[in-house]
Amino acid sequence: MALKIRLTRVGSIHNPHYRVVVAEARSRRDGAAVELLGTYAPRNQGDQLKLNLDRVDYWIGKGAKPTDTMGAMIKKARKSAAKA
Repeated sequence: MALKIRLTRVGSIHNPHYRVVVAEARSRRDGAAVELLGTYAPRNQGDQLKLNLDRVDYWIGKGAKPTDTMGAMIKKARKSAAKA
């Protein structure tokens, strides 16, 4: 079972909101998820990304691979967590 850390869309038309999830690689974009890791609201001015980095590390340790977009977002979240 190959797992991916990726975004799934839950927002309405012209108002995107996303959940950061661990899902099987072959499942649909908005299909069943194994676990919810956080949220991403690109239209927010302040804190756009809320992510549980402990669980991200756990799933990466178990073999889950982040998508290219999520890899960049995780890196950004780690930088902001180190500053705080």
